[in-house]
Amino acid sequence: MLQAQKRPTNIYMEANPNPNSLKFVVNFMLVDDGISFDYPDLQSAENSPLAQELFNFEAVERVFIASNFVTVTKKDDVEWVEIQDIVRDQIKKYLEEGKAPVKASFEEDPLFDENDSEVVKKIKGILDEYIRPAVEQDGGAIVFHSFQDGIVKVLLQGSCSGCPSSTVTLKAGIQNLLTRMLPEVKEVQAQGV
Repeated sequence: MLQAQKRPTNIYMEANPNPNSLKFVVNFMLVDDGISFDYPDLQSAENSPLAQELFNFEAVERVFIASNFVTVTKKDDVEWVEIQDIVRDQIKKYLEEGKAPVKASFEEDPLFDENDSEVVKKIKGILDEYIRPAVEQDGGAIVFHSFQDGIVKVLLQGSCSGCPSSTVTLKAGIQNLLTRMLPEVKEVQAQGV
């Protein structure tokens, strides 16, 4: 009888500016580039069996899945050295079985909407081209929420949520870039923080 082949899975860990988050980088794509899934709790992880399994660990507070990585945010009262190998091994075991980390499909690109104004299209384009890659390197995402009266509102996800340096990133990085490139933008604010 033939035995099912395990998917070769290599994972390495990367620290990021949020001391409570750790980025687990995988040697293949988990979801389409530019798409991310943020799970602040077990109830929100309905479409992610991987996130549900990770929430079985009491120390796990948040799970974020994007391109080729999973960012796990732990509770304050636990040290990474106590759980990082256990979490990594769980992700590796899950992925080696060939299971999908997220069960979701999109009929159209969730980032762009044909009904967006020209300014909103430009904002989303700048966020996608210049900011997303840099923020993903730190295990997180900043997603467009809205634009009104010169104020761009964004959602902080993954390691960015609750990160001590996210305010600096938001104001010194993202706001400076957007206001310099688009005169219509006056300010950038984090929504739901």
